Amino acid sequence: MPHFVVIGAGQAGASLVGKLRKLGFDGEITLIGEEPEPPYQRPPLSKAYLTGEMAKERLFLHPEQYYDDQNITLRLETKVDRIDPDRKEVHLADEVIGYDQLALTTGSSAITLPDQIGGGLENVYTVRSLQDVDQMSENFAPGKKVLVVGGGYIGLEAAAVATKLGLEVTLVEMAERILKRVASPETSDYFRSLHTGKGVNIREGVGLTRLIGDGKVAGAELSDGEALSIDFVIVGVGIRPCTQLAEEAGLEIDNGIKTDTHGRSSDPSIWAAGDCASFPWRGARIRLESVPNAIDQAEMVAENMLGGTGDYDPHPWFWSDQYDTKLQIAGLNTGYDRVVTRIGEREGALSFWYYSGSRLVAVDAVNDPRSYMVGKRLIEAGKSPDASLIEAPETDLKALLKL
Repeated sequence: MPHFVVIGAGQAGASLVGKLRKLGFDGEITLIGEEPEPPYQRPPLSKAYLTGEMAKERLFLHPEQYYDDQNITLRLETKVDRIDPDRKEVHLADEVIGYDQLALTTGSSAITLPDQIGGGLENVYTVRSLQDVDQMSENFAPGKKVLVVGGGYIGLEAAAVATKLGLEVTLVEMAERILKRVASPETSDYFRSLHTGKGVNIREGVGLTRLIGDGKVAGAELSDGEALSIDFVIVGVGIRPCTQLAEEAGLEIDNGIKTDTHGRSSDPSIWAAGDCASFPWRGARIRLESVPNAIDQAEMVAENMLGGTGDYDPHPWFWSDQYDTKLQIAGLNTGYDRVVTRIGEREGALSFWYYSGSRLVAVDAVNDPRSYMVGKRLIEAGKSPDASLIEAPETDLKALLKL
């Protein structure tokens, strides 16, 4: 009986093993994860779970009984020491597991601050795992002072929750504007105004020099010379793909585990999906960090592990919730040279449409689900309405789908 092993018990790993069973695979399946909890949703961690609006059990993608019912061996709190691709073996601390095919869904890890600048002090947190949020939650008390390092979506979401709970928030971003790596100046301007209007002290073009404290963080020195008194720190400066096992096994690495269009690595018996995997897409090699990608890519890999030949051709989309504002993003804005702003039909709704030349490549929709859905469908269909039509308030967006 064939044995498929999946390393990484997150969204991608859970999606992959579930799809294998839905497709009728009746061999052995082992899903290995380092955390003590079964696979769970990560996006609510910094929002509904942190605020206490979502119980831990609601985070779980499936109850543990599901894995028993599906005859999936779920190994939690289990670290893989190494992979031997020649013998097709996964080595644990005191056990060796053989495999016929192996999938790596090892995800990504949060980038931390170096110990040299105080990253190892107590009360310095990242927002990546359930354990991270459980550890920091006791600090979320009204009046506490928190420093958020990083003005990307994770940092801004954490700042929003802290502000809603009555904390005093300072956010520092080394780049000249928040969201610089992922969004247009127009989107940055919107969210800067949103946060400063709620009382967040946003410091752009300012880095963290060092954290100060005797065992526990008590203050911070910024690159402009300012000294802050703080109670804790949230670090949101990005993530990196978890590729160590793959590298040590001799697999090719290129901004993640290098896969082909089918999800297969440089070893024909090893596959990869989710945050850890890079793949060819429209003449480039990309890696997507999103829940939709983790699900879709993992399910396609499951099909191909069973003999399919599907090519992965994603339609990227993302979202972010901050205060009562929902941002929905369709497409990738890489290479844009123009942004058109459209005021939505409802109060407070607007959208930013990214063009590369005459081609529509992405849409950021703020409290504007209609613009998001139309933009997403246009991009997926390869349609690019003239930017003047998008900008004109009298244009019926849905009519553009028929052009």
